[in-house]
Amino acid sequence: MTDDPRSADAATAIQRPLWRRLLPLALVAAGLAAVFVTGLDAYIRLDTLKTYRADLADVAHNHFWLAFPTLVVLYAALVAVSFPGASLMTIFAGFMFGTGLGGLGALIGATLGATAIFLAARTSLGEPLRQRAGPWLDRFQRGFAEGELSYLFVLRLVPAFPFWLVNIAPAFLGVRTRNYLISTALGIAPGTFVYASVGAGAGAVIDRGEDLKLGGLFADPAIWGPMAALVALALLPVAWKRWRGSPAPAPVGTADGD
Repeated sequence: MTDDPRSADAATAIQRPLWRRLLPLALVAAGLAAVFVTGLDAYIRLDTLKTYRADLADVAHNHFWLAFPTLVVLYAALVAVSFPGASLMTIFAGFMFGTGLGGLGALIGATLGATAIFLAARTSLGEPLRQRAGPWLDRFQRGFAEGELSYLFVLRLVPAFPFWLVNIAPAFLGVRTRNYLISTALGIAPGTFVYASVGAGAGAVIDRGEDLKLGGLFADPAIWGPMAALVALALLPVAWKRWRGSPAPAPVGTADGD
């Protein structure tokens, strides 16, 4: 790579008016605040599936062309503002639209949202987000230098770091948007469809009169196969890196005294 995207972004940012540099961060902050002010966060929980089961089913079946894109946009917005419960939307998607369509909608939404926060972090406004990431950036530097596309794919496939951190860290290390978009979509796809299958099976859990809890949902024999496949797939990059003699990404809490 002959040019450094970080240097180019920094030079461009210096020439921008202050309000333009503050706008991306303001939008992220306003979006996150809106989630809590409107009370939307109170509905992004598993109990909502049980309470509003009939309503969600009606919307999904009778108003598909409105419900499906709305779910995608909502998912993207929640990921873009780094809402901590955004991943539950994958289970919602599977519950409403099934494993295939629900997984696809969740995949599109998560990828778009992650890309949005990545692009925001690439501006000079990303400095507060960089401070949030802190020393974790140093752990990514070497991996991205060896191959940003493959390394980011491993980070997405193996959940060794928080999703929000993997969303923004590449922005400060010169990762190209195209590579970020491709590796994000491919890397989160297996887990997304597994979680969507969990959501698709949530109706059976409700029918049995059981409480909707993640532990109970993942105990359903119907998803043991997809879960086993996901675990095996997640271990492949780790095994490959160890076989080559280069360390795999260290899980959160295994270094720096954590």
